[in-house]
Amino acid sequence: MFIKTLAPQDHIILQLVPIMAQASQILLEEYQNYCAGGEFNIQEKSDDSPVTQADLKVNHFILKCLAEITPDLPVLSEESDYSARQAWPRCWMLDPLDGTKEFIHERDEFTINLSLIENHQTTFAIIAVPCEQVMYIGYHSQLPYKYSFSRQEWFQYQIEEHNHAAPIQVGLSHNSKNPKYKNFIEPILQQHEVIRREAGSAYKFCMMLEGEIDIYPRFHPTSEWDTSSGQAFLESIGGGLMTLSGKPFQYNQRETVLNGGFIAFRDQHCRNIAYDALSHSGILD
Repeated sequence: MFIKTLAPQDHIILQLVPIMAQASQILLEEYQNYCAGGEFNIQEKSDDSPVTQADLKVNHFILKCLAEITPDLPVLSEESDYSARQAWPRCWMLDPLDGTKEFIHERDEFTINLSLIENHQTTFAIIAVPCEQVMYIGYHSQLPYKYSFSRQEWFQYQIEEHNHAAPIQVGLSHNSKNPKYKNFIEPILQQHEVIRREAGSAYKFCMMLEGEIDIYPRFHPTSEWDTSSGQAFLESIGGGLMTLSGKPFQYNQRETVLNGGFIAFRDQHCRNIAYDALSHSGILD
């Protein structure tokens, strides 16, 4: 849960908050225009995924702002050239519109993801949710903040003891048809009541911070910019995001920016439930 607190006095946080709030406003206006049926450009990238004028506009704005406040740090962005990335010991990682398909389907579960990568680890993270006018922000080494930029109010995460009698909330993508998800949930159902919660990609990490999802299994592709911020937040509260074999993701070190499957969990109790279910699901066979 989040409790109200005073604004942090950290220089980087205070620099990035107005940038991400303005980027969120740009993205929100693009979304409102799209939903109203205004002229809107959607293209298809080489991997057949969509990119919209909103992705590109927010990308341009954030890149410009980051160049002003951290001119020596390169940016590994989904919508920019990152061919030299493996020579970067430190870099920003950016997804200017995580959930482009949610955006296109007029679902408001899209985010802006920004993280700082140092020696393959995420040390600082932000996930902004334009339609809710909030952002989650903080360092890997501390409990995350939440900032409401519509009300200008700050909150900080407070760890609560897990209620072992509560149903297990499993986060899934919309219309998940892959039978692996059903196979994963079936062993959990033998011991617990399960609530399925469907939502867009990185938005599920925000729901985990809010206590609305306990376990988020992923058996279809994501990219590093989809998971970096969410993993940092979950690790900071005692949870995590790991490969199917139980290892935390590292960033900007592999030949590809594509991730394999993973399990994200709010705390160690949920981790145990998730990996027990995975071992009995047949997915790893």
